Amino acid sequence: MSAETIAERRPFVFDSPDGFGIVSRALHWGMAALFAWQFTSAALRALAPDSAARTFFWAYHVDIGATIFVLAIARGLWGLLNAPHRPAEGDSTFERIAAQFGQLALHALMIVVPLLAILRSIGNDRAFTVWGVELVAAGGEKNAALVAAGNAAHGLLGWALALLIAGHIVMALFHHLVRRDATLARMLGGPR
Repeated sequence: MSAETIAERRPFVFDSPDGFGIVSRALHWGMAALFAWQFTSAALRALAPDSAARTFFWAYHVDIGATIFVLAIARGLWGLLNAPHRPAEGDSTFERIAAQFGQLALHALMIVVPLLAILRSIGNDRAFTVWGVELVAAGGEKNAALVAAGNAAHGLLGWALALLIAGHIVMALFHHLVRRDATLARMLGGPR
């Protein structure tokens, strides 16, 4: 059975031209909540480094970052599976290309930013533990190149991702409040 046939039989689960299915919406909004946590923890680390709030939020930064990494890969694969029957992006060719470029940049950074932190952790010869499970034990050789790449780019690309997410939110609100089209409704309510 083809993916298109499966999608036609389960429009609530899969995306359709009328809206996003439950899996796409759960990944989108779940990751939005995780990103809110991540950017809160990073902002508190920079602006209130000695606060109890920073300590609380930062304690989960690695765990949530690794979770975002896994979900971003899952979301990308789910998006590829649903690509033929997703809602159209924009009324003009320029809008479609801009939306597709923006989505591609968002997804690329959702994978690259946590990957840099994971590689930096491994390169520092630290144990890499996620949600209490040690995935990589300490004790290997240090790798200065991995550490340097993570130090140079993780934070910078993380804030670039924050700006892209802010732009994504602004455009969703523009479509909803100014254009009054169904762009936001398709991600809120799924297929109609």
